[in-house]
Amino acid sequence: MMMAKQDSKQKADGAKSKGKSKFQEKIVRKEPPRLLQQYNEVITKKLVEEFQFKNVMEIPKITKIVINVGLGEAIQNPKMLESVVEELQLITGRKVVVTKAKKSIANYKLRAGMKIGAMVTLRREAMYEFLDRLITFALPRTRDFKGIPSRGFDGRGNYSLGIREQIIFPEISYDKIEKIRGMNITIVTTAKSDDHARALLRHFGMPFRK
Repeated sequence: MMMAKQDSKQKADGAKSKGKSKFQEKIVRKEPPRLLQQYNEVITKKLVEEFQFKNVMEIPKITKIVINVGLGEAIQNPKMLESVVEELQLITGRKVVVTKAKKSIANYKLRAGMKIGAMVTLRREAMYEFLDRLITFALPRTRDFKGIPSRGFDGRGNYSLGIREQIIFPEISYDKIEKIRGMNITIVTTAKSDDHARALLRHFGMPFRK
């Protein structure tokens, strides 16, 4: 009788572990991400020298990175959204939020509440790790890459970058994708001006066009 209870308990524990998403597992890091260390030890000093900040709170920093994929085709083919979600999970290592239409548009056969895209918001360590991979591996793999445009600032210190092909990320296998898709990456900072935000990202290694 005791053996039967133990077996049932083991099966229940196994079912729980299988049902737990890999994106919910806690990752134990031995040291902070490379770019976070670089920001704390080098970049903050350079920004103080460049802009003569008198208060530590004035030094701009990145607060979050938002990756968004709009998919109008999902209106006709909802299954296409599944591959987008899977690709974003591979790229970011985080759970993806499916975005829905807020309003109905009759001309596009769009109804409020329909699934039309996917997004991920990265903060803290995950944010710095994604930025490191974007700068070091992904952007240099862009076809005919000559740097990123500096006109993507919104006047409030935030920068948006459009990616045309998801295959620039090493995590994506070209043989397994259904279609070439783009995405929008928004880097949100505490900078009070675009000049401060541009300097911050430049010191991180963002390859702006000259």
